[in-house]
Amino acid sequence: MKHIAMLGCGAVGALYGLRLHNLLGDEHLCFLVDENRKKRYLQQGIYLNDQRAPFRYCTGEEAPVADLIIIATKNHHLEEAISMLKPVVGPDTAILSLLNGIESERELSKAFGKEKVLYGFAVGLNSTHVGNHITYTKEGRIVFGEKSNEKTERIKEISALFDSAGVSYVVPENIERELWNKFMLNTAYNTISGLLSATYGDLDQEPVWNLAQQVCKEVQNVAKAEGVFLPDSLIEENHRIVTSLGFTGKTSMCQDMEAGRRTENKWFSGTVIKLGKVHGIPTPTCEVLSALVEARENISLRLAQAQ
Repeated sequence: MKHIAMLGCGAVGALYGLRLHNLLGDEHLCFLVDENRKKRYLQQGIYLNDQRAPFRYCTGEEAPVADLIIIATKNHHLEEAISMLKPVVGPDTAILSLLNGIESERELSKAFGKEKVLYGFAVGLNSTHVGNHITYTKEGRIVFGEKSNEKTERIKEISALFDSAGVSYVVPENIERELWNKFMLNTAYNTISGLLSATYGDLDQEPVWNLAQQVCKEVQNVAKAEGVFLPDSLIEENHRIVTSLGFTGKTSMCQDMEAGRRTENKWFSGTVIKLGKVHGIPTPTCEVLSALVEARENISLRLAQAQ
């Protein structure tokens, strides 16, 4: 793959972008940005563990047609991202979304054709993002694959690329189930941690476990209606994984709330509620938590704007 475009300079995009940049250099990898972001990034930089990232920033018009596009924005930037991507998507471009939730692949398929879109997400990455400084304590891995779960040539090519760049990855047997499982984890633990301003370690308590199970049961029900089976063992495993991350890190939603940024509540509890209505499935826990997050978010945004 000769030309790779990254979109999103947050924790996920910056980390994996750095690994690919170190392998490929400026000639073969660029970050897609608008003119305002390009100017800001060139002036202020992005710092990863206190080192300024050496990225090349391009607008869609400046970048070549990409063989691979990796999207690592927040969900509320996806519509803008799709518009920015149009000049760099060619007949053979593969698009890999690492966005949270289960909706970005559907939207990208509508925009560019389902044959171009891979399914994926990042997991296990532990970082703190303050301003233009990102600090990592754990890099995690990318999980990706074809929706059909076929081991196609482009899956083999991307796997070889990640191997060469030192990017940890997994190509699972069932990518859609893995995607839904990550969605279930995020919906429960991002939401609860954001409301509690809790570290991962703080979530290791019975009230949180009881509430998380209620959220996960609602996700299980809508997933089943969508044709995806999530066994109970995944709920227990997710709780162990999240609470084992310790008392120094926090979820992305918790960090967004504390920084006065918009959260991805709409794509977590909001999606469960929406699918529940489609399939006639009650989602009372997600409805309550979603309303609380929305109210807390509005307060955080007001306070941030007042500063």
